[in-house]
Order: sequence, then structure tokens, then C-alpha cells
Amino acid sequence: MDLSIIIINYKTKSVTADCLRSIRRSTDKLTKEVIVVDNGSGDGSIEYLKTKFPWAKVYDAGSNLGFAGGNNFGFKKSTGKYIWLLNSDTLLQKETISVLMKKAMKNNSAIASCRLLNQDGSIQPQGGYLPDLWRLAGWMLFIDDLPIISWFFPAYHVNRKRYFRKNQHPGWLAGTALLIRRDVYQKLKGLDDNIFMYGEDVEFCLRAKSLGWAPDYFAEAHLTHLGQASGSSRGAILGEYKGLKYIYQKHFPVWQGWVLKLTLMTGAILRRIIFRNEIYAEAFKLA
Repeated sequence: MDLSIIIINYKTKSVTADCLRSIRRSTDKLTKEVIVVDNGSGDGSIEYLKTKFPWAKVYDAGSNLGFAGGNNFGFKKSTGKYIWLLNSDTLLQKETISVLMKKAMKNNSAIASCRLLNQDGSIQPQGGYLPDLWRLAGWMLFIDDLPIISWFFPAYHVNRKRYFRKNQHPGWLAGTALLIRRDVYQKLKGLDDNIFMYGEDVEFCLRAKSLGWAPDYFAEAHLTHLGQASGSSRGAILGEYKGLKYIYQKHFPVWQGWVLKLTLMTGAILRRIIFRNEIYAEAFKLA
């Protein structure tokens, strides 16, 4: 089996259905399987998806395992040489799979992803450089958004759309459409399911780097990412704060964790003032 596509469904059966239809239209010639893991939706998703898409393998996780736990569950059911963690709110072009897999296999990529597009066709930034205290300070203090400086600053979140117009070797890539070689996933024992959602992709790439594996970003392949079909902006903001705290507790010295805390608190205060968003009051307490 060349490829196993793993999709997590959580109360998004109609969105997941659109994703599956786009996969079905793919013109690739690969041997592949599509695995849908339902994270305890309880809304009839399993029956609906099994009826509408009998060619997909639909599994009931039994409860909401989160993004990492759900994908790890799906991996155990998979057989592909490559595993593609694909968000349910994505829509593929007919050539997306064939172009991405051709590039990944040619380069023997350990981890790879493709260009993400918004619904209007514009580039949707993803990923960036692995976190360190300088990069996180640059992010929290908006330094990486400043004109000219942003061209040279190795940002934790790269937001320059120009960056994503050509192939790159970033430190991490988003879990939105993350292609991973099977042996790499096995060696790293999958995503860290202590992270429920947001940050598990960063943590995975951090561990991969320690073993000499780096991600490949291929601009030639692309897909549309609708965004936050089973989440929210609040969940994303707070989830990222939680994820970073966990990553620093797991991988970095204690003193860096305290600097991170101060950095995140400062960033929350600035964003609360600038954006007038109460979510950042919660983020401040969470930091």
C-alpha cells in the first residue's frame, strides 16, 4: 500500500463528506486507503459516512481522543508506506495527491506538506521555524511582522505568503495535511497525545529533528483548507498556549519555561489591548 490517508471526524460529517468526494476525484495511480476516525461525534456521522462512502474505512474511536490521539488510533489501522494526516475541512485538487507523493518519494521525504489555499485561492501560511525563546519573543512582540525585518527574521509562524510560493525546508509544518513516512511515524511513536489539539505538529517535528529528519514543503501541490471546521479561534489561541507550555516542560530546561511564561503573558496583554479580545485575558491566566 502506497498511501494511507487518515481523517479525523468530529461532528463535521458534511465537511468530511466533501473532503472524501475530493479524494475520490483524484487522478493518482497509487494504491491507497482512506481511514476516517470518528472522535465520538454522537451525531450519526459513522452511519452516514459508512453509507455514503463504502470505499472508506470508518472507525469509531469511542470518545474524543483529540487530534493526536485520533490520528494515532488511525495509524494503527493503516498499512501505507506513507501516512497522510488530512484535516476533514480540506478539498483536494485532482492532481494534489499525485504531485505531492511524487515529490515526497523522489526526495525520500520523512515529513512533507503542500501549499494550502484559502477559499478565494490565496495562499494560507502554515508552519515556520522551530520554537526558541528569541523566535517566540519575536512572535509575541510582533517583531516578525515588522516591514523588512520580517524578511530576515526566522519566525515561529511564517506569515509571508511569498515564502510559500516555492519549495522550502521549514522547521515545522501544520498538521492540516501532514505527510509522514511510515517508519518515521513508528520511530517517533506517533503524535504526542498528551497534546489534545494545537502544538502536536510542532512537537512532532521537534522530535523528528533530534533524529535528523526535517520537513519538506512542496509548493507545486496544493489544496484548499476551509479552516476551523471542528474548532474555534478561541480553541486555537488557548490550545497553542497550552501546547507551547507542554513542549517547554517536555523538551527544555526549567528556566526557559519561566521565560516562556513571561513571554506569553506579555503577548497576551499586548493582544488584549490591541485587538480588544477577551480571549487573551484567558490566555494570560493560562500562561
